[in-house]
Amino acid sequence: MKLIHILIPLLFFFSGAYSQQIQEKKDSITHQVQQVPEKFISQAKAKSDKLNKQVTNRTDKALKRFLKEEKAMQRKLARIDSVAAKNIFTRSIDSLGNLQSKLRSKLGSKVPGALNQSGGAYLDSLQNSLAFLKGSKDLLKQSKGITDKLGGATKSIDQLKDKLAQAEAVKAFIRERKQQLKEQLGQYTGFTKDLQKMNKEAYYYAQQVKEYKEIFKDRKKAEQKAMEVIKKVPAFNDFMAKHSQLASLFNLQNGAASAQSLEGLQTRAQVEQLIQQRIGSGPNAGAAVSQQMAEARSRFDELKSKFPDLDNAADMPNFKPNEMKTKSFLQRLEFGSNIQFQRSNQFFPSTGDLAGQVAYKFHKNGSIGLGGSFKLGMGTGFNNIRFSTQGMGIRSFIDWKLKGTFYLNGGYEQNFQPNYTVPENAPATTTEGWQKWTPSGLIGLSKKYKINNKLKGNMMVLFDFLYNQHVPRTDPIKVRMGYNF
Repeated sequence: MKLIHILIPLLFFFSGAYSQQIQEKKDSITHQVQQVPEKFISQAKAKSDKLNKQVTNRTDKALKRFLKEEKAMQRKLARIDSVAAKNIFTRSIDSLGNLQSKLRSKLGSKVPGALNQSGGAYLDSLQNSLAFLKGSKDLLKQSKGITDKLGGATKSIDQLKDKLAQAEAVKAFIRERKQQLKEQLGQYTGFTKDLQKMNKEAYYYAQQVKEYKEIFKDRKKAEQKAMEVIKKVPAFNDFMAKHSQLASLFNLQNGAASAQSLEGLQTRAQVEQLIQQRIGSGPNAGAAVSQQMAEARSRFDELKSKFPDLDNAADMPNFKPNEMKTKSFLQRLEFGSNIQFQRSNQFFPSTGDLAGQVAYKFHKNGSIGLGGSFKLGMGTGFNNIRFSTQGMGIRSFIDWKLKGTFYLNGGYEQNFQPNYTVPENAPATTTEGWQKWTPSGLIGLSKKYKINNKLKGNMMVLFDFLYNQHVPRTDPIKVRMGYNF
């Protein structure tokens, strides 16, 4: 009896302590979720609105071009066969017009089926994060401002998913239409260039939309912090398990796929039976299948290496694509800086050229740019360190990728050195032809290397083939080290 009297209070004590720990943990989670910055919600809405606008404008532009091309081909074919021109193009032109009208509709247009998954895993995660916050009234600090922001962000993402689904529908329509025109116009001459032009527009449209989506995935600091906090909440993981894109695709309920989601899928036995019907069941059948699969895999890997961004074989271009065509002007700009040292002589102290530059990528392998430099004087030696202004410079340059990380560099520069002084014992010939602005023609090699995702380093060795014209004479070899952002 005495033992029972001792154990019962201990049981109540540990039970209370355990309950207190659970409550403290819950309070801690609630506090963390309440610290989710409102900036995250604002960023999600701003990003969604921006991508929505970009996709809408680019899709509208593509549809306009396809309409123009089809009408031009219709007029061209009408001069040869008016009946065929009407049968081939009238329905397609009407369909393109309907797609354009739906795209411009403010209410959007729901696209049923798998196309609704066009946003990808990132958009699905972002949408479910906002939906979870909106439904977790007991976790989130409630205020009219944050409630309105959540509602606005959720609405923006819903509209974005509809626009992306419409873009996928346009891609599918264009893909099918290209094949139809290729077959229907095959018997007529003079349409090769028109079809190639349509193929180019279709390819660049798909790549541009993909480029927009990749930029959309770039997470800001507030978003990263918010996602880290939300993922610590067990209820959020349960919410994602039920409402995520993967769950809806397989109809997952409590971690299991329903039998309905597996209907129509072929079993392994059915596949093996189909293979036996096609190639027989002899001793060499397995080896033949393995050989054909190896050849197909090798061919597929080869095509994938040439066009890694394609997600459909029908989108493969019949021309050499320009990878920079889908980049905006700002995306083609590359900012950088470099430094160059020059030893002292009887006319100038040791100098360091501190330069900044901006390059424009006109090709995936080449760029051209402008820059400026400041000449910092550093004295004549370790026993005479003295900082001074020794001039400035204006630069232009071009570089082209040779192989791997090695580039060919060339450039033209003008360097201004106002502090030129003549020693008392210097011969008179040294002052003849003195230049305040000194031109330099440079050519050489550089090696670029990756430091992190946003920073690249480079080392350059350049030869100045105008150094003989400099008065006073300067070093012909320039060694520069720098960074590109």
